Amino acid sequence: MTRRVFITVGEASGDQHAAMLIRELKAQDRDLIIEGLGGPEMAAAGAMVHYDTVHRAAMGWRGALRYFELHRILKWSRHHFRQRLPDLLVCIDSWSMNWHWARLGHEMGIPVLYYVAPQMWASRPWRVKKLRRYVDRIACILPFEEKFFHDHGVEATFVGHPLFDQLPTAPADEPGKRFPNQPPVIGVIPGSRAGVVRENFRNLLEVCDRIVESFPKSRFLIPTMPATHEVVKSFLAAKYPASPPREEAEGLEIIGPFTIGLNQFNQLVPRCDLCLTVSGTATLHAAGHGAPQIVVYHINPVIWHLFARWVINTRTFSLVNLLNDGQRTIVPEFIPWYGSNEPVANKALEYLRNPQLLAEQREQLRNLLHTLNRPGASRNAAKLALDLMLGRDTTRGGSNSR
Repeated sequence: MTRRVFITVGEASGDQHAAMLIRELKAQDRDLIIEGLGGPEMAAAGAMVHYDTVHRAAMGWRGALRYFELHRILKWSRHHFRQRLPDLLVCIDSWSMNWHWARLGHEMGIPVLYYVAPQMWASRPWRVKKLRRYVDRIACILPFEEKFFHDHGVEATFVGHPLFDQLPTAPADEPGKRFPNQPPVIGVIPGSRAGVVRENFRNLLEVCDRIVESFPKSRFLIPTMPATHEVVKSFLAAKYPASPPREEAEGLEIIGPFTIGLNQFNQLVPRCDLCLTVSGTATLHAAGHGAPQIVVYHINPVIWHLFARWVINTRTFSLVNLLNDGQRTIVPEFIPWYGSNEPVANKALEYLRNPQLLAEQREQLRNLLHTLNRPGASRNAAKLALDLMLGRDTTRGGSNSR
């Protein structure tokens, strides 16, 4: 009997997680039919992608006008499920989009697995009511999430973080062996969504200018994603109009002192002595390479004071600091980031003028990641998915062949 899995993602990172999950599902059951809403990574992994919800929706579901597109795809999904009812619906990350599909799956009697759970422990915990109503099982990627969701009446299993399924096994050269004997290499990690890049990148460039004033031969490496690559290039083209992009080996592009690499996070970040990182999964990803970092996230001060500060419950913001058991933060945070860029620039210069600070943070990151680096998240999530489908077959007497 051939089973069907339908996967929904709403952004580039979810597309990558979905691709790894798809490969594991296929490895465990090669006859599975896997389809869904996603992006090129899902398609490359062997899924039939009906709508691209990654590139168009990187900022998409946030805009009021996108509601109509969301409604149209949701209507299509309902019709599609009536024609070919999936054996399992897997929602990955992006709660603002995916709760609509989780509700649809629940209404149509489809088991729902949520992989990469929304961070309800950080803000708006009342959303758990919807999650509990519409989702059958959560595959958690952070160790403390399992208890949080259990305490709120939701079936949850910690499967590990998919980041560790894709980190290179061979360690990179230690950046500290090059700097300060050579000019510093600074990573600039502007986010995985075009809108986030637009909010943060201009300020990050001003911080880079301050670094160049003190370290004139500094180089800057920027790993980009398909949704952000052209946005980054447009900012740099405006800043360096007399320096057209020039190609380098390995698919890299150089504009001024900046080197851009599309889908080259794992190649560029290990070369960095320090990273300026927009808050998100990238903070943990950079930590996985032992890269010291300063974490920022630009928030409109009006939005922060009227809304955000009242709904965020965590003592800190970046994943690296959240995962540290003690109260001491490992990486400096500037969240919310608005007003002057001087504090961020001064902190970066403090690290560069005192390389021992870089070495200390690198050691702290190494110790933290040693407790978390357990590859197998995608394989564990795939097993949960198959178990959930088998449970459905059992309750329905195996009569759901398509």
